[in-house]
Amino acid sequence: MTAPDVIIIGSGMGGATLAAALAPSGRNILMIEKGERLTPSAADRDPEAIFGKARFRPKEEWLDGDGQPFNPGNYYYVGGNSKFYGAVLIRYRREDFSPLRHMGGSTPGWPIAYETIEPFYQQAENLFQVRGTLGEDPTEPAHSGSYTYAPVPDEPIIADLRKRLRKVGLHPASLPLGVDIDRWLAHGRTTWDAFPDTCGGKMDAESVSLATALKQANVSLRTGCEAKRLISRDGRVTGVEVEENGQRALIEAPLVVLASGAVRSAALLLGSADDAHPTGLANRSDQVGRNFMNHNCSAVLALHPLRRNTSVYQKTLMVNDFYLTGGLGGEPLGNIQLLGKITGPILAASSPLPPSLAHWIANRSLDLYAMSEDLPNPESRVTLKNGQIVLDWKRSNWDAHLALVEKLKRLLRKAGYPIVLSRTFDRRTPSHQCGTARMGSDPRTSVVDSFGRSHDHDNLFIVDASILPTSAAVNPALTIAALALRAAKHINETEFAS
Repeated sequence: MTAPDVIIIGSGMGGATLAAALAPSGRNILMIEKGERLTPSAADRDPEAIFGKARFRPKEEWLDGDGQPFNPGNYYYVGGNSKFYGAVLIRYRREDFSPLRHMGGSTPGWPIAYETIEPFYQQAENLFQVRGTLGEDPTEPAHSGSYTYAPVPDEPIIADLRKRLRKVGLHPASLPLGVDIDRWLAHGRTTWDAFPDTCGGKMDAESVSLATALKQANVSLRTGCEAKRLISRDGRVTGVEVEENGQRALIEAPLVVLASGAVRSAALLLGSADDAHPTGLANRSDQVGRNFMNHNCSAVLALHPLRRNTSVYQKTLMVNDFYLTGGLGGEPLGNIQLLGKITGPILAASSPLPPSLAHWIANRSLDLYAMSEDLPNPESRVTLKNGQIVLDWKRSNWDAHLALVEKLKRLLRKAGYPIVLSRTFDRRTPSHQCGTARMGSDPRTSVVDSFGRSHDHDNLFIVDASILPTSAAVNPALTIAALALRAAKHINETEFAS
């Protein structure tokens, strides 16, 4: 087999999108993925199997900050977490790239402005065939192009919700979605949110980016191949030690790209410590693993006891009226969007409610998702203890989230839903983990530059959510893809120019 020019570790949104953009270079690109491809099964649309029996969750344990074990909700499949994502492909707002004052502190801003990443947002929207429309959302940043596809249509109950929200003074807008709704529903009448994509109905990292990359003969994928350690020599990463079929092997390449997700990428760097790098690779700044962020999220269920919600998928609407303001001092509160339709089995599996009551509520509820920014904190971090991952998440900006949930509850009651319930997502439900190898212009305070290139090893790139300096308060998938496309352009121009 021809030796690779590039090794990409991870086939999620960042790694697969980078591979798609690098593929036309003709360089030999090897992607390695710990997991296997998802294949169609009876569990794909079975909420009891997915949520009650945790059919697709990994059989592993991490430790929390108190040393207590828990089962993480991350997924190890080709396509990564995007195989289960809600397919929301929304841009960070222009203001997210500058320092912002929040109720819980201030964000540091990014080393690039919105205008720098905007062309890559546009490219990513085109690649992922995003369904959306412009002009509905007051926080919407400037777009250099328009959406190619119309929004996924509201179901009747959601169209009514949209009218009710307008009447109470809000500006509901269509969610930008990577979903072929006809194809999705043809394989089962469920929502797609948190359900595995085995039919290609979601525009995810496997169905879009990886499929695009593998059209080129110079790109290959090895599944069931776990990166265990990065090997370095003379300031460069020379290869990756992998485990495959119970055997260890070393794969070498001139360029190595890490895209295993915010927790796993940090753990791999820390676990690759050697005599020259006793605290881990790419960690001269002591920032690897630090500044872990995970959105503050709550499910908010609004219902009228005399009205049933007949929606199948539901997830087509968002509200950003409190994204940039709403706090007591005008601070940002966050994003509101619909969840995929919650059913009785889903609610029973995620709450202490008896099944009969869970079904009664789910049949009548409109299910919303309140999401607030988690601020970077160097003590919120990923470490290793005897090789086991320790995730000590220190939740921040919580008062802002409570204020957002309270505002939403009040407005939903005003809009005609007398019963409004809420439940916070805990650490077992990852809500857009990011920040553990953040980008910056100063090597003393950051891990990579704005292209994802390590400050310490010039042939090591990181292109997953770990490099995000802030979490903002919207889903990060499109931003990860856009940064990967920007990194690919940089690699093509600087590494593959000759």
